[in-house]
Amino acid sequence: MIHSFPARQIASTLRGNLRHPPSRFASSNSVRIVDVGPRDGLQNEPRPIAPSIKAELINRLARAGLRDIEAGSFVSPKWVPQMAGTAEVLSLIEPVPNTNYSVLVPTQKYLDDVLALLSGSSPPPITEVAVFTSATDAFAKANTNVTIAESLARLAPVVRSALGAGLKVRGYVSVIITCPYSGRVDPRRVRDVSRELLQMGCYEVSLGDTTGAGTPASVRAVLEEVAKDIDVSLLAGHFHDTNGTALANIQTALDFGLRTFDASVGGLGGCPYSPGATGNVATEDVVYGLMGESLYGEVGEPYSDTPVVNGPIWDLGPVSLPLLAEIGAWISGILGRETTSRAGKAYLARKERERKLAEKAQAKL
Repeated sequence: MIHSFPARQIASTLRGNLRHPPSRFASSNSVRIVDVGPRDGLQNEPRPIAPSIKAELINRLARAGLRDIEAGSFVSPKWVPQMAGTAEVLSLIEPVPNTNYSVLVPTQKYLDDVLALLSGSSPPPITEVAVFTSATDAFAKANTNVTIAESLARLAPVVRSALGAGLKVRGYVSVIITCPYSGRVDPRRVRDVSRELLQMGCYEVSLGDTTGAGTPASVRAVLEEVAKDIDVSLLAGHFHDTNGTALANIQTALDFGLRTFDASVGGLGGCPYSPGATGNVATEDVVYGLMGESLYGEVGEPYSDTPVVNGPIWDLGPVSLPLLAEIGAWISGILGRETTSRAGKAYLARKERERKLAEKAQAKL
C-alpha cells in the first residue's frame, strides 16, 4: 500500500487545490520546456563528462532561450558516477536572468549539501530541487532500494526542508506506462503516487514514460485516471522516445491540457535502471513540432484566404531552434556520436547546403 500522510495534513483546501489550482501560465497556448539534458541526459553516458563541459552545456542552453534547466543531481558517485562534481558544475554556471536552474536530490543528506552551497558566499543560482519516486515497487527497489511507501516516507521531510529554505520542489513519477521489472502499470497507482507528492508540497509532478513504451492511447488512459484527483495544470510530461512515439504522446498530453514537458537537447539520455530505454525526446524536436511552421516563410503564390496552418500557435518563449540544433550537435560530438534529434539534423543539413551553395556562387564571381 502507498504511504499515507496523517489525515489532518490533507485538508479540504489542499484537496481543492489539487483539482482547481491557480493558473501558472499567461495563456492557454504557453508551453514550458524543462531541458533535463545536463542531468537525465548525461547520467546514462558510459563515461563521465568534465564539470566544465557540463557547465558550458547549461550556459549554452540558457543562452538559447530555455528558461528551465535541470543542472544536475546530488547523488552517490558510486551509483551514478556521471553526476559526480555537480557542486563544481553549479559554481561554473553563468546565470541568465529569468532562468530557473534546478537539481535532483534523493535524500535529506543530499539536500543538506545543496543548502550548504546556497549558504556560501557565492551561492549557485539554484531556485528549485526535484525529488523522485516510482509507480511500481519493483522499479523503486531497483532505483533506490526501497518500496514506493518507503520512498514517499523518506521524501516527505526532504520536501518540507526544501520548502522551509525557500526552494520550490518538483516531483517525478517514473514508469507510468510500463515497468521493465513488473510489466504494465496500473494508472491508479500513478494517480495515487502523484497525489502524495502534491500533498507533500511539490508544485508540479512530472509523469515519466521511462521505458518509452507509451502510445497516445496509453498516455491518455493514464491522464484520464490521474485527472480524476488532480488538475492537469499541476502535471508535466516526461516522454522517452524508445519507440518513436514521444512527440505523438506530447501532442496527446497537449490536447488533454498539459503545458509543461521535459526534453533533452540532442535526445541525450536513457535510464540506467531501465534496460533498453533510449534517450529523452529531443528538445529540438519538441520545439520544431510545436513551432516548425513559423520557419516555412510566406506562401509563395496566393491561392485563397484559407489559413495555411489551422490549430493552436504555441508560445515557447525566446527559445531558438537554430541554437539548440548547434548545441545538440556540439554535445553529441563530445560524446563521440551524432545528435539523435531529427529536427536538429535537418536544420544542420540545410545550413550546410546553404553554405555550399554560397561557396559555389562566390566561386563564380
